[in-house]
Amino acid sequence: MTAQNIVKPSADSLAASAKAAQSKKGAPPVEKWNPPFCGDLDMRIARDGTWFYLGTPIGRPGLVKLFSSIIRKDGDKYFLVTPVEKVGITVEDAPFVAVDFTVTGDGADQVLTFTTHVDDVVAAGPDHPIRVARDPETGEPSPYVLVRRNLEALIDRKSFYRLVDICTTESRDGTDWFGVWSGGAFFPVIPAAELP
Repeated sequence: MTAQNIVKPSADSLAASAKAAQSKKGAPPVEKWNPPFCGDLDMRIARDGTWFYLGTPIGRPGLVKLFSSIIRKDGDKYFLVTPVEKVGITVEDAPFVAVDFTVTGDGADQVLTFTTHVDDVVAAGPDHPIRVARDPETGEPSPYVLVRRNLEALIDRKSFYRLVDICTTESRDGTDWFGVWSGGAFFPVIPAAELP
């Protein structure tokens, strides 16, 4: 039996492993990879989607996009995963930020297609639901859309205001909700009774 060469994880080694694992058929299958846990990396994704390494913003969009393709959430923790290593990272809110969306159709046939800051494109619907969490102290809404697997994008403020502009009122389980349609599903945003 040969000894395994364990090295301290670094952004460079992760980038090299991620590039080697890239496929032209879409996102890497990180949910199928089961490498050993190599420790936590001093990498953080801020609430606004900025990636930091060793306290410094990562200024290369291509590198951020590469790292974003290998992120995985197991339980409440986030990891960057390649076929040969798995490292923990810190995510302040959600790993992605939805920075824009397009609207096609109307009413129940409406489709909202979101684009993230790392160029993921996803049409909201039953497989990619929109949800709104409320801060328990301030009541401030935080809207999200599921991007892939169990990874969400925080919908940025300007896009959320645009969403609110196209909301309609629908009754669900005896409560009137102010919400939005996409992909044949209605996503509640706020109880209609709370509207000014």
